[in-house]
Amino acid sequence: MHHVQVKYKKLRETATVPEYQTEHAAGMDLYSANTKDITIAPRCIEMIPLGFSMALPDHFEAQVRPRSGLASKFGVTLPNSPGTIDADYRGEVCVPLINHGAKPFVVEPNMRIAQMIIAPVVQATFEVVDELDETLRGVGGFGSTGS
Repeated sequence: MHHVQVKYKKLRETATVPEYQTEHAAGMDLYSANTKDITIAPRCIEMIPLGFSMALPDHFEAQVRPRSGLASKFGVTLPNSPGTIDADYRGEVCVPLINHGAKPFVVEPNMRIAQMIIAPVVQATFEVVDELDETLRGVGGFGSTGS
C-alpha cells in the first residue's frame, strides 16, 4: 500500500482529522465541523464546513465523494460528485450537500458526511491531428456497447 503525507491545518476547534475506518478502505471519512445543526431542506444545497485546510503533495488531488449510507437511506449526496480539491488549494475544505429526499435532513455537529480519496494526478497535453486510429467501437456513443 502506498502512503502519502498530507499536511493538515485545523481552522476550527470542532474539526476532526479525516480517517480511514478499515485497513483496506479507499476513502477516509470527512466530519462536519458545524457547532449547530444545519438543516438541508428537500431539493436544497447547503455548504458544510469541515474546519480544516490541507496541503496535498504535488501531483495529487483529493476526490470528495458521497457516503453511500446517506445517499441510499436519505437521498443526501454531493451535487458535484466527485468534487476535486487541487494540490494548490489552501482554503477551508467544505462539502456541498444536496438533499434529494422528501424530508429535511439534519447535519449534526461532527457527523460523517462524505468521504475523501487521495489520488495521483497526470496532466495531459493534446496533439492536434487530422485523423485518429480506428477501433472496433468507432464513433458509437452513449449506450452503444450494450445496456
